[in-house]
Amino acid sequence: MSDNFINEKNDNGAKSFADAVGSYFHDKNKESKVETFADLLESYGPGMNEDIRVGDKIRGEIISIGKDTVFVNTGTKIDGAVEKSELLDENGELPHEKGDILELYVVGSDENEIRLSKALSGIGGINLLRDAFESGLPVEGTVKEECKGGFHVEMMQRTVFCHISQMDLKFVETPEEYIGKVYPFMISRFEEKGKNIVVSRRMLLEKEQAAAQKKFLEEVSPGSILDGKVSSLKPYGAFVELFPGLEGMAHVSELSWSRVEKPEDILAKGDSVTVKVLDIKEGDKSGHLKISLSLKQVDGDPWESDEEKFHEGDKVRGKVTRCMDFGAFVEIAPGIEGLVHISEMSYKKRVLKAEDIVTVGEFVDVMIKNIDMRKKRISLSIKDAEGDPWIGVAEKYAVGRSVEGTVEKKEKFGYFVTLEPGITGLFPKSKIRKSADASRIEKLREGDAITVIIEEIHPRDRKITLGAGDAKDEGNWQGYAKDSGATTSMGSLGEKLQQALNAKKKDGGR
Repeated sequence: MSDNFINEKNDNGAKSFADAVGSYFHDKNKESKVETFADLLESYGPGMNEDIRVGDKIRGEIISIGKDTVFVNTGTKIDGAVEKSELLDENGELPHEKGDILELYVVGSDENEIRLSKALSGIGGINLLRDAFESGLPVEGTVKEECKGGFHVEMMQRTVFCHISQMDLKFVETPEEYIGKVYPFMISRFEEKGKNIVVSRRMLLEKEQAAAQKKFLEEVSPGSILDGKVSSLKPYGAFVELFPGLEGMAHVSELSWSRVEKPEDILAKGDSVTVKVLDIKEGDKSGHLKISLSLKQVDGDPWESDEEKFHEGDKVRGKVTRCMDFGAFVEIAPGIEGLVHISEMSYKKRVLKAEDIVTVGEFVDVMIKNIDMRKKRISLSIKDAEGDPWIGVAEKYAVGRSVEGTVEKKEKFGYFVTLEPGITGLFPKSKIRKSADASRIEKLREGDAITVIIEEIHPRDRKITLGAGDAKDEGNWQGYAKDSGATTSMGSLGEKLQQALNAKKKDGGR
């Protein structure tokens, strides 16, 4: 119940409900109506004490608590009484004790007792509702049931109608939530001598909202930190209720320092959140404010707070957030993303697109190659985190050694042969033709196994030249390499091999 509805007593005596109406409107032209209203109110309480009349709001101390009644000191010779059931909390317990102060309304009186209540609901009749309509005073009512187009509301022992659009400032999605609730309403229509009464709660809420907005503008400015509740989620952001009737909007880009595709991925309706006010602007002709909010800026920019957290050479674990033509972005801390260029994806295979190695949402190990906190850029490497297979390759693949490999790709100039993941050598076409088993080698397909000889190895350039490694001549090749002392290059080794083979054939032919 609004304080404008009923005024408390002043030092000169109790303010009557009619006096409250008169002081609220300050309209001398309505004095006759106010007096009639006062007479009407007094007719509800015959025999009232001269200092207190029906409609007055009093503040009194509990002097005793009975089985069904609580007695209150009214400041007069007659004590007040309120039904205990009116004062019980949600658990059915009385949250008051002797000596507590209560604020109650006078609803009736006789020579022995002043009857009190928490609200004026139920007292009065059609004339009182009519005068409330004409005076623009709010009246309390109980939402009884849902009906076509709105709700039936019980008000002063009469059933009135509230359109669904007038029950709240926001769209009513779940009408059942309002059933049984008690709210103050404005009477917006009083017709057919009270047979058609229409009420609105929205009218009161809009007045309260206007007052709240005025206070909000006086106390809040860009940069203020506020608590709120998520009222709805849209593809472009989240609406946050700062207090009843006043909402702000946090764009999807302001929900988190981490990349957010959909607001519902991190928020739900009803969530309590802390937000930072970014901007406040006057809205459309309706007078609503446009308030821009941010959730992520409450805690500050992680690029500033995590400046000393990461160092070049650190190996960290992160989540793949995006795959692009040139590489993949990996989030290594909330709001901090680094780029793994496509050239830093793998030592073990040729990467044509990022999706060949990683997928969005996957967690991967990366090594930090470069950090520029000022520009908010971090270069990452997946292949360095896994390790370089070329380390120690010269010792592992000595010149002259026969090894098994797999044909990775056939080109006009030769075959690329994979010796192990990340280690690939070239078997030149010219050496294939000179091989004793050239026809069989040329029939091989990509993925087929092949035996080759290490002819040259250059670890710094990551290049290995291969030759034909016929199984029957493997021993001779190893012996030749050992006798010749070759380590890094065989030069015309292929030609010498051919000469040795030719000589062997001649000896066999003799």
